[in-house]
Amino acid sequence: MRWLAASTAALALFAQGVAADTFRFTAIPDEDQSRLVERFSKVADYLQERLDVEVEYVPVKSYGATVTAFRNDQVQLAWFGGLSGVQARRLVSGSVAVAQGSEDAEFQSYLIAHRSTGLERAEELPDAIEGMSLTFGSRTSTSGRLMPEHFLRQRFGEAPEELFSRVGYSGDHSRTIALVEAGTWDLGAVNYTVWEAAVADGRVDTDKVEVIWATPPYPDYNWTLRGDVDARFGEGFTEKVRAALLEMDDPELLASFPREGFIPADNALYAPIEDVAEELGLLR
Repeated sequence: MRWLAASTAALALFAQGVAADTFRFTAIPDEDQSRLVERFSKVADYLQERLDVEVEYVPVKSYGATVTAFRNDQVQLAWFGGLSGVQARRLVSGSVAVAQGSEDAEFQSYLIAHRSTGLERAEELPDAIEGMSLTFGSRTSTSGRLMPEHFLRQRFGEAPEELFSRVGYSGDHSRTIALVEAGTWDLGAVNYTVWEAAVADGRVDTDKVEVIWATPPYPDYNWTLRGDVDARFGEGFTEKVRAALLEMDDPELLASFPREGFIPADNALYAPIEDVAEELGLLR
């Protein structure tokens, strides 16, 4: 299995220098680690076959660690969220967003609620959420924090800490769903694809938790590639990676994201995310 344990020891090996003919990639930890390893070890196999180089998936423990690994050249490719992609490209000159999921041009977040709140799905955020408790996902998650907070501020004119009785950060979307289902939090902000996949797999008790609102669409996940890969892996390598991602059509691989397919992307598509992040002070 072509993946590396996410540990200080493993990352230390990269810092000391390893063979340049191994191409490494990572992904934001938006679900539990075991599911991520299962998903991306298969992607590593696919990329290795397409790129004719050794490919390894490097799991990490946090969104911030994903950006750090990219900045430090511990990985050359990453499956980022909108915000983490913006952060990484700012840190590594010449880096480019090369592809996004077909769903990512118009992504959404869901606000979910425990049934005890009595809330039902609506087109507009209800006044009744004021004073309840809410958990976001990771602090730097686009779909689990950045955009939900942006739309909450638009609707109520207040910061989440002023609007809700308690505000928390679960760390990932799967944990947000579990915590709201358990009644630990009244409300949670989640990635809509993670929610729908969990419901389809029977991992959510919809008698206890339900979607009450969906955000307007925004750009989100993206594959971002370091700008120096052609120098390391040969002229034209960037285009080989781009083609491999855009031509990924194995239903099993795509379902693991889950995405219907990948489409071209570029840095300019994520300007709206960068603007919101600047507004909320998340790029300082």
